[in-house]
Amino acid sequence: MAIPSYATRGERIWHYLFLGICGLVFLFLIGPLLIIIPLSFNAQPYFTFSKAMLSFDPAGYSLRWYQDFFTSSEWLNAIKNSFIIGIASTFLATVLGTVAALGLSSRHMPARGAIMALLISPMIVPLIISAAAMFFFFPRSISPRPMWA
Repeated sequence: MAIPSYATRGERIWHYLFLGICGLVFLFLIGPLLIIIPLSFNAQPYFTFSKAMLSFDPAGYSLRWYQDFFTSSEWLNAIKNSFIIGIASTFLATVLGTVAALGLSSRHMPARGAIMALLISPMIVPLIISAAAMFFFFPRSISPRPMWA
């Protein structure tokens, strides 16, 4: 995107500063992947760059972690469960959201304000307050030992 010819010097400086900030944010978000992906091909049993990897020796690289992942029944069951839960929750959220939107768009719906407040409360109430409320709500019989002992 070209800067218009009528842009002031400050606008030009801000444009390039903004692009630099966006680049740093992008690098901050993508940077860990640039480290993790090469380490996933490590032939060693620990999570570090070995001398063989740094010298690009083929003996330092392996697909062993991917083989363990795709041959493990535990990981494959976890992937299957994640897909089932993801598809079911997407379908349920779409149906319930559509029904709620249709119902709340009517002026004549009883308790419209209360239902709207209930539906948007997760966006309003901070997460830590919700977590503290759930902590005190759930029974203490879940933990093996009482908290006061």
